[in-house]
Amino acid sequence: MDSKIGKFFDSVGSFFGGGDQIPWCDRDIIAGCEREVAEAGDSDERKSDSIMRLSWALVHSRQPEDVQRGIAMLEDSLVNNTSSPLQQREKLYLLAIGYYRSGAYSRSRQLVEQCLEIAPDWRQALTLKKAIEDKIAKDGVIGIGITATAVGLIAGGIAAALARKK
Repeated sequence: MDSKIGKFFDSVGSFFGGGDQIPWCDRDIIAGCEREVAEAGDSDERKSDSIMRLSWALVHSRQPEDVQRGIAMLEDSLVNNTSSPLQQREKLYLLAIGYYRSGAYSRSRQLVEQCLEIAPDWRQALTLKKAIEDKIAKDGVIGIGITATAVGLIAGGIAAALARKK
């Protein structure tokens, strides 16, 4: 019986906790990537690779301001798009991660769909798409619960007021 109760609380905890499998990145890695970009010099390929690593680190950060910086860098690189379809796919995926981390799930889903147009069987994009859809569904369930509670409280208040009048 205790194991069933434990499983129940674990499932409730994972429901409210998020539990996606997308990795996080800490400030030390971001600082290392920033140094790498600064030291890249004039080599366009080396600088481009360094900027991609920095973008990856930023959108995987726990700090919202880092995620926003990563999103801005990736959007800028997509505007000046001279990259191959593979590089474009990577940038779109990282941008989708950034929007997912910042809570813009519909925009993240649009970008993942663009990734899947380029590479329909790409496992990382499929996993992110599922995480986005799970998050949207969970937010919908929580929203419905909050709305139902509010309606119940209002109805209870009205019923109490009517009972008091009589």
